[in-house]
Amino acid sequence: MSAKTIIAWTDHTFNIAWGCQKVSPGCKNCYADTLSKRYGASSVWGPGQPRRTFGAKHWADPLKWNAEANREGRQHRVFSSSMCDIFEDHPDITAERAKLWDLIERTPCLDWQLLTKRADRIATNLPPTWGDGWPNVWLGVSIENNEYVSRADDLRRIPAAVHFVSYEPALGPLDELDLTGLDWLICGGESGPKYRPMDLQWVRDIRARCEDAGVSFFFKQSAAPRTEMGIQLDGAIVRAYPTPRLIAI
Repeated sequence: MSAKTIIAWTDHTFNIAWGCQKVSPGCKNCYADTLSKRYGASSVWGPGQPRRTFGAKHWADPLKWNAEANREGRQHRVFSSSMCDIFEDHPDITAERAKLWDLIERTPCLDWQLLTKRADRIATNLPPTWGDGWPNVWLGVSIENNEYVSRADDLRRIPAAVHFVSYEPALGPLDELDLTGLDWLICGGESGPKYRPMDLQWVRDIRARCEDAGVSFFFKQSAAPRTEMGIQLDGAIVRAYPTPRLIAI
């Protein structure tokens, strides 16, 4: 999962597992939780619950994407993981995360976008060979409002090809976020039948700050009943990507 994706800022999604535990207001209407229930996997959510894991066929998909990217002569972006948090402190996630590092090493034509709300666990759960970062790994944290900007402090301490912030769902202004050391900011309102509103002025303000700081800005969507509704910001599609730092292998 998945050769195709509706997540606008990536090419593929790859989940090491399904299931998680909610940790902050951004998790309230978690689409992954809703999707799990739709597919009869509601038992994978919450503390003490096993996470759903996958077999060899699933883990072979990124190898195919890597071959495709190599033929095309361009990097493909892969978001891992949309249905769990790869830095969650859970035995099933720990085991699958170890497999992920091996897979990432075997797919140099894929840029892996690793996104977490557990920023304090990133540093202690990276592979021993991390060094100055792996050239095909982008590290990101989700920040929904000013209350959680400290997640970016944990992120910027770790060397990486790209440091990024997902301001999604945007639930309040982000004027207290220090943009130092960040390369990319994704902004989006919440989607779904219980979506919470987003003030477009929050978006305009953080976009202006990103422009001043040289941080690439990607506007995904306005808050709406369905994803990808309202993809324009003030009449324009604003979707920039960062240039990864060069890291010696």
